[in-house]
Amino acid sequence: MGVVLPVLFALLAAFSNALATVLQRRAALTVPQSQGFRPGLVVDLLRRPVWLGGMLAVVVAGVGQAVALATGPLSLVQPLFVLELPLALLLASLMTGRRLAPALWLAVGGVVVGLGVALASAAPDAGQDDVPLDRWLPTLVACAGAAVLLAAAGLRRPVGKARAGCLGAATAVCYALTAALMKDSMHVLDTDGLTGFLTTWQTYGFAAAGVAAVLLLEHAMQGGPLVASQPALTLGDAAVSLMLGVVLYREDVRAGWWVLPQLLGVALIVAGVLTLARRGMDLREANKMPEATA
Repeated sequence: MGVVLPVLFALLAAFSNALATVLQRRAALTVPQSQGFRPGLVVDLLRRPVWLGGMLAVVVAGVGQAVALATGPLSLVQPLFVLELPLALLLASLMTGRRLAPALWLAVGGVVVGLGVALASAAPDAGQDDVPLDRWLPTLVACAGAAVLLAAAGLRRPVGKARAGCLGAATAVCYALTAALMKDSMHVLDTDGLTGFLTTWQTYGFAAAGVAAVLLLEHAMQGGPLVASQPALTLGDAAVSLMLGVVLYREDVRAGWWVLPQLLGVALIVAGVLTLARRGMDLREANKMPEATA
């Protein structure tokens, strides 16, 4: 159960996030677009029942992610969220009644097989439960700086691939940082109970990072096509989370000849994600799904 439990809850979280992505994408495209960062965007979205349904799915995903992180390593749990893209595509396909092209099914299979090969060959361990402050401080500065720079670069550009890609990457950094902080706060909950959970800074840290991620995600969804934002978000979250797991929690992955199947798995994942984002259904057009049968 040391691996099964976190994997099951991570898959539940990935499915819920995929559902949230489909619903939020529809809602985000029903409100006026903004060239700059507009916190009031969320106020507009609150009037959309579809967006509220998406946020409910986000809550379910958050609970599943919290349980997964409490029972498994960050470098195992977060890469599983790569499955969000194929799951979102499949859900949108079911909602629209349109069948996927064989090339898209092949890409879905590539992502699943690649993820299995990469994680099985890496075999990340549990690492350390306690992260000292001297490891947190430079990590927080680096992640916050990267997110701000990427968001600023994206918001300076017009609607298009560059804008969407930068905002997607900024969102990925915030999501990875949220997961890392959540894992630490769940450890505090396990050791010190509810009082410790409510008084530790990590709890409020992951809440703040999560809010920033939601705001950036909504702007990334409006910023351009899925082909730019989704690979940056999907692959960026997995890559940054893996680094945070190694740097913060001292989680080890296999080295030596095991690197070869790891690279093969990563190559399959990247190829599959890019294919799904390029030829799959752009969630800006979730009601039409014109590219699903290309």
